[in-house]
Amino acid sequence: MVKKKKMIAMLLAGGQGSRLGVLTAKVAKPAVAFGGKYRIIDFPLSNCVNSGVDTVGVLTQYRPLRLNAHIGIGIPWDLDRRNGGVTILPPYEKSTDSEWYTGTANAIYQNMEFMESYHPEYVLILSGDHIYKMDYEEMLTEHIKSKASVTIASMPVPWEEASRFGIVVADENGKITAFEEKPEKPRSNLASMGIYIFSWEVLKEALIAQAEVPGCDFGKHIIPYCFAKYGNLYTYEFHGYWKDVGTLSSYWEANMGLVDLVPEFNMYEEYWKIYTSVGSLPPQYMAPGSSAESTLIGDGAEIYGHLVHSVLGCCVTVGEGSEVRDSIIMKGVKIGKNVKINKAIIAENTVIEDGAVIGEGEYAESKLDPRVYNSDLVTIDEDSYIPAGVSIGKNTAISGRTVPADYPNGRLEDGGYIIKAGDAK
Repeated sequence: MVKKKKMIAMLLAGGQGSRLGVLTAKVAKPAVAFGGKYRIIDFPLSNCVNSGVDTVGVLTQYRPLRLNAHIGIGIPWDLDRRNGGVTILPPYEKSTDSEWYTGTANAIYQNMEFMESYHPEYVLILSGDHIYKMDYEEMLTEHIKSKASVTIASMPVPWEEASRFGIVVADENGKITAFEEKPEKPRSNLASMGIYIFSWEVLKEALIAQAEVPGCDFGKHIIPYCFAKYGNLYTYEFHGYWKDVGTLSSYWEANMGLVDLVPEFNMYEEYWKIYTSVGSLPPQYMAPGSSAESTLIGDGAEIYGHLVHSVLGCCVTVGEGSEVRDSIIMKGVKIGKNVKINKAIIAENTVIEDGAVIGEGEYAESKLDPRVYNSDLVTIDEDSYIPAGVSIGKNTAISGRTVPADYPNGRLEDGGYIIKAGDAK
């Protein structure tokens, strides 16, 4: 018999994350590495454990294999429980039809049976692709105290960015008087964080009532429906660190912020640990003559060159005479000798041969997709191969095993790209 739960969490982790370009060609955004040893989904999962939420449904869809393998049965987060724990919830075939998740609320609706099995009083809705620490127990306390039907976590954003978010307008008691999804002329700079607590009966009724809405979404459909029907929606204002790492620039900036002199986001707090699954790895090794300045280095790394203001994952090798600066180097990357890397994001298990120069030149508009690639960054997909001695310009993208012939005159020009056959853009 399943024990009744006061609050369960539903973690939306199915997004493709297309604005991360080649980084999400083969993995879902929540499974992308962050901070050397972690993956993005580790942060909301750790928040659940630290907040006393011991029942979490993880809704997956896009390329879920690595995400599923990472979560496993939830041991690192103490979520391997007989009653509750973590459950992976992919779309599945019903007796009448088979349907993908078509929107955030539709995904939750399709898992009504899972939620009902725990007889919850409250349901916490989370996104799997934000970096932050939050005590959901405090938010629940406010939800109960205000007798809200729905509580929306929100935080102030710069006025010039407000039109990118769902905006809440609230009175002095936190009661929401208006909710606007990405308004052209926002009346408030209090942005929804995509974190909601619903009283279970309210959520259930709203999901059923909106079940036939195409692409049913919380911000566009469920929240306006609840606002119109119940009226008693409240905001829970959050003033800590919260970062949506949905673009290459924001992802790079969030990682680089970890190695600043005074990091804005502290991953070293004893009372609020971030848990992950990394397995048993040997310690890192710094060879004689190597150096590291303001750099995070994962376990199992071997460093023979020089690192400046960078984030390295586990089992990375940096060859003698090589220099890595202002870059994110993910797990298992092999960097040869006399390589120069500046402002790059290099995904897992890529091999960079001797003498390559990455991030050299001037900014130029991307020939691949200016909406995704619009900074100085070089972005290299996982399992790629960079041959010896080539030069790669700024604002470039590479995916696949490249050969010298892919680089006219030995160079990939600024704003250029190489996507080998079979590799996604």
